Amino acid sequence: MFVLHLTFDDDPRRLAARPAHRERLTELHAAGHLVMAGPWQDDSGALLVFGADADMDAILGADPYYSTPGVTVNALRRWSPILGPDPAGTVSRTAAPSGKPGA
Repeated sequence: MFVLHLTFDDDPRRLAARPAHRERLTELHAAGHLVMAGPWQDDSGALLVFGADADMDAILGADPYYSTPGVTVNALRRWSPILGPDPAGTVSRTAAPSGKPGA
């Protein structure tokens, strides 16, 4: 999987570009490339989680939002989660201390 960390500033061009960016995210999610995404509660940035098979160069290159003034790509890192959605997008569950799955 890949994790993309963004930070935002107050440049109004970011907000103007956001609707097209979110439409692109919806397409990536429907195609199985984007697992989840969303802004920090204070809107200072966002975190996006992509599947292991995502072509990150193509994704970043196809969406002008990532180079829009007001948006900074802070990090793009491979991530190896031990719980939660796997690279295929399915949810893995482990037994909780009570012995009941998902508790």
